[in-house]
Amino acid sequence: MESKTPGDRLKGWLDKIPLAPLVVLALLLGLAPFAPEPHVWEKLKMLAGGTLARPIDIFDLILHGTPFLLLAAKLWSVARR
Repeated sequence: MESKTPGDRLKGWLDKIPLAPLVVLALLLGLAPFAPEPHVWEKLKMLAGGTLARPIDIFDLILHGTPFLLLAAKLWSVARR
């Protein structure tokens, strides 16, 4: 019996997710709120400036950044095929 590596399992899980919902998720959750500026942009500026210290800000970066990371991983997987 062949043993799958964690990378193989993650790739299999990612391949099951359709691309369109990931794009919608990245646009809606990743960029929300849209005004005055998206949370992910605000948190990335805080990270670059060294002021990302409060737990709620770290949580916001993870919450709003995850859709972009999933989309990037999916696009990478599609491009490698």
